[in-house]
Amino acid sequence: MKNMYKVFVLVIIAALALVACGGGGSQATDLLGAIKERGYILISTDPNYAPQSFLNTEGKRPSDTKCPTDALTTAEMQGFDVDVAISVGDALDVETCFATPGWDTLTAGNWADKWDLSVGSMTINLDRQKVLDFSVPYYYTPAVVAVLADSGITSLDQLAGQAICAGVSTTYETWLNGADLGLPASSIYAKPPADITVVPLESDQECAQALAAGRTDFAAYATSVTVVNANIAAGIPVALVGGAVYSEELAAAFDKSSTLPTDTLRAEVDKLFSAMHSDGRLSDLSNKWFNEDLTKVP
Repeated sequence: MKNMYKVFVLVIIAALALVACGGGGSQATDLLGAIKERGYILISTDPNYAPQSFLNTEGKRPSDTKCPTDALTTAEMQGFDVDVAISVGDALDVETCFATPGWDTLTAGNWADKWDLSVGSMTINLDRQKVLDFSVPYYYTPAVVAVLADSGITSLDQLAGQAICAGVSTTYETWLNGADLGLPASSIYAKPPADITVVPLESDQECAQALAAGRTDFAAYATSVTVVNANIAAGIPVALVGGAVYSEELAAAFDKSSTLPTDTLRAEVDKLFSAMHSDGRLSDLSNKWFNEDLTKVP
C-alpha cells in the first residue's frame, strides 16, 4: 500500500512539473500554429545542388539558434532556394532551419512530420500531386542534357544507345525513361534519345561531378540549365546538347499526410511568393544566383 501511495505522489509531482514548465504539449491546431509556437520552421532542401542550394563551408552555426541539433542553420547553407526559404521564415517571424533528406524520400511523401515543407526546386507534376501539395511556382527552368565539352556530341540523336545520368526520382530520370512526366504537352519539347541506359545517382549535380572526376560509365547527364551553367562556371568542362527538352514549374511542397493541417501554411507561402513576384524580390534573387531572371512564366 505504501508503495502505491509513493507512486501516486510521484505521478502528481511529475504532472505539476510538466504544467509548471509548459510541458502540457502544443496547443496548435495546424502546422502554421505549431511553427510559430516553437519559433522556427524546418525546411528541406538539397545540400549539393549549386547554385540553388549548397553548404556554406565558411558558415558557423550560431550558439543561440533554435534549430534542432540535426538541422542546418542559415549560416551553414546558401543558394537561391536557401534565400527563398529564408524569406519564408522571415515572413512568419521565425528562424529558418534546414533538413537535407534524399530526393527520393522527399518526392515519396509521408514525411512523418520530420520537416515542415520543401523549398528545393521541386517540379509540380501529377504523380507528386498524389502525395504532396504545392505552392504557386516561384520560378521556372528549362531541362537540358549536357556532355563533356570534348566529346564531339552535338545532338541528342548522337546519344542513342548510350548511358545517361540523372538524379534519382527526378523528372529528368522520368524523361530519360520515356515515362509520362505529368506535365502539360506544351511544356515538353523533345523525346529522349533511343535505346539509352539510365544511370541514377543521388542528385543530378552528382552526375556532373562524377564526369569531372573521370567516371566513364555514362556519356551525358540530364538536369536543369541552371546546374549546367553552374558546372561550367565552376570549371567543369561540359557543354549543352541542343536546347531545352522540357520546361519545369518549381514550387514549395507540403506533405498531404502531415499530422497537422498545412492549408494555412500553404496560404501564407502562396501570399509571400505572389508578393515576391510582384515586387521583384524573386527576380532579384534569380539574377543574383543565376545571372538571369527565371521567375517569369516561359
